[in-house]
Amino acid sequence: MDGTIVDGKFTHNNTVAPVADRVLPLFSLKGRTAIVSGAGAGIGLAVAHALAEAGANVAIWYNSNKKAIEEAENIEKVYGVKCKAYQVNVVSFEAVSAAVETCIRDLNGRLDIFIANSGIPWTQGPAIEGELDHYRKVVTTDLDGTFYSARAAGIHWRRQKKEQTTIDGAKLEPAFREGSFVATASMSGHIVNIPQLQATYNAAKAGVIHLCKSLAVEWVGFARCNTISPGYIATEISSFVPAPTKNIWKDKIPMGREGEASELKGAYLYLASDAASYTTGTDIIVDGGYCLP
Repeated sequence: MDGTIVDGKFTHNNTVAPVADRVLPLFSLKGRTAIVSGAGAGIGLAVAHALAEAGANVAIWYNSNKKAIEEAENIEKVYGVKCKAYQVNVVSFEAVSAAVETCIRDLNGRLDIFIANSGIPWTQGPAIEGELDHYRKVVTTDLDGTFYSARAAGIHWRRQKKEQTTIDGAKLEPAFREGSFVATASMSGHIVNIPQLQATYNAAKAGVIHLCKSLAVEWVGFARCNTISPGYIATEISSFVPAPTKNIWKDKIPMGREGEASELKGAYLYLASDAASYTTGTDIIVDGGYCLP
């Protein structure tokens, strides 16, 4: 926290509000650089489009979906920003750290935003019957991968705030206000949704939420840290779920349907931008009302 807590109390004026008399300019990401993990398709790809549309240069991370390379080329063409795809194993801190530095050097020497979206579902039913290797894979991807991403990004943000220079020592233009880390959690980090049994996934996502709340306190002064908890979104991550189960989901959603990845864009853009300058340690649930009844 670099001196933001003294004798058990927060020091005053640790951050400064952006100067703006209109709201829309606060959503601009022009000149900034973002990394989005798990962005080969689905939510991550939708978010990458949103950040690029707002003017950010974007690094797309993928695990195995090589279509991400074509998607990055398309984003460059459509929005006129820099966009490159990188194959990154988020369960290795060494791989994550090296990839972050590579992305910074390849784009414009800085990092402003990290969207930690890599995640996999639990697919083996009751916790006491599923394979332990599957448990480890879910936890290391969904929770450990988020921690590794946050750690690597936070190291760069702390330096950028202190030195106000690019990774190569040039003056940062625009100046660096603060980093924004946004992790994809889940409504399953808040409630135990049924009929599918997924204790491991639920626990991992609850861990992501509390991890980011904790980092929000630790990072005051150089970065904000928040989470978004989507409900059931119509993406490939839930393609294995049979239609009868999805109908049970819809029975429990006040809006009566799954969401679209595009319906998450606004929440991610808000948290990534200066419009959220006084928002840290929060979680935004976007679930069609599932958690309400």
